[in-house]
Amino acid sequence: MLKVETFSIAFPHKICFEKFSTTVAMGERIAIVGRNGSGKSTLLRTIAETNDGVGYVPQIIEDFDRFSGGERFNRTLSQALSRSPDALLLDEPTNHLDVANRKSLLRMLEDFAGTLIIVTHDREILKKIVDKIWHIDGGKIHVFHRKYDDYMAEIRNKREAIIHQVEILNTQKKSMHEKLMKEQERVAKSKASGKKKVANRRWLKSVGNLKANQAEKAQGSKLKAIDAKKQELVEQLEDLKLPEIIVPKFSISAQDIGRKMLVSIRKASVAYGDRVILKDINLSVMAGEKVAVEGNNGSGKTTLIKAILNHPGIAKTGDWDVISPEQIGYLDQFYGTLNPLKTALQIIPDRKLLNDFLFRKNEEVNNKVQNMSGGEKARLSLALIAQHTPKLLILDEITNNLDRETREHVTQVLREYPGAIILITHDREFLNDIAVDKYYTL
Repeated sequence: MLKVETFSIAFPHKICFEKFSTTVAMGERIAIVGRNGSGKSTLLRTIAETNDGVGYVPQIIEDFDRFSGGERFNRTLSQALSRSPDALLLDEPTNHLDVANRKSLLRMLEDFAGTLIIVTHDREILKKIVDKIWHIDGGKIHVFHRKYDDYMAEIRNKREAIIHQVEILNTQKKSMHEKLMKEQERVAKSKASGKKKVANRRWLKSVGNLKANQAEKAQGSKLKAIDAKKQELVEQLEDLKLPEIIVPKFSISAQDIGRKMLVSIRKASVAYGDRVILKDINLSVMAGEKVAVEGNNGSGKTTLIKAILNHPGIAKTGDWDVISPEQIGYLDQFYGTLNPLKTALQIIPDRKLLNDFLFRKNEEVNNKVQNMSGGEKARLSLALIAQHTPKLLILDEITNNLDRETREHVTQVLREYPGAIILITHDREFLNDIAVDKYYTL
């Protein structure tokens, strides 16, 4: 049995969750879900460090630096399993895996007899493997004892019920407002009549004022009650974390880029020293095209990208006709282009642009990159791209580590992107979402 006792995670600008206690029985299969930066990885690592008989594979693997991300994961997982652990703790295990390795992992998880605790956004794992969910949200960990589809159905039902109640209240408020307007019109007439009666000394002045204010007070109290109830429901709706929409405004348009060739590689090869990594490369990218580069782990995808970026240390042969480096933007899964010691506002002084990418509160725009969640780093990187839009954007495993909401934000921006895009990813669903035009397989 694994134990967690009164565990909390907090940062200067936010509380992830407080005083979480639980026990995990042998054989349970648990997924930890939540937004980027909610404390999932810290929780998993703490369980691994404070319990014996546990095999643990972190999200970022420092060992085996000569190998690709997928190869690193497989070697680290093999080491963990070699100790015959009672429990296996995995942090985003499918991030770097190609199709074959992914299938192999899912088979292993299905057959594993011990306890599983997995931090993941992978819907296949959530649907097929786990039977309990820990959802970190709103400063708490909510434990859900059923399958992922049941969990999502409950979230949807709650959200739809609250939306329905808000719509009813809006209708009631509109009705009350119309009644108030009519009442105010009647009161105005009553006041005029009352003034005449006061002037004719048929009423005391205080009686006239009393009658004039009674209807306003009655209607005002009803409207106040409706407003209070509506605010309560709106807050509940916000707690369910409905994703906001990003509508990007790019610094250049497709018309500015034109329809010329941006990358043309013919009869080429790339090598590290004397070791040839890829040969017989024939690849072209036109302005406006979205191109995916696919291949097994270790096939040379990132090496090809580095060659296009003219990375030192990579030897090239053949014909390479590529636009100048200042016209190319590069975004990796770790957002290495962001200075970790700078704030969002220091990186992008334009408050309106930051607002467009959902950086709105002072604590958000003044937060340093090193303290940001993965989702915040993704949005800030996308805002930078919108501000200085390159003609060619290269993305290396951009969807790794992203929660569903941030993934949708990335999808929204890339759908509208006016330039050309080269993507490395194993995520076919994502490629379909942004309407990729062309596929190259290594």
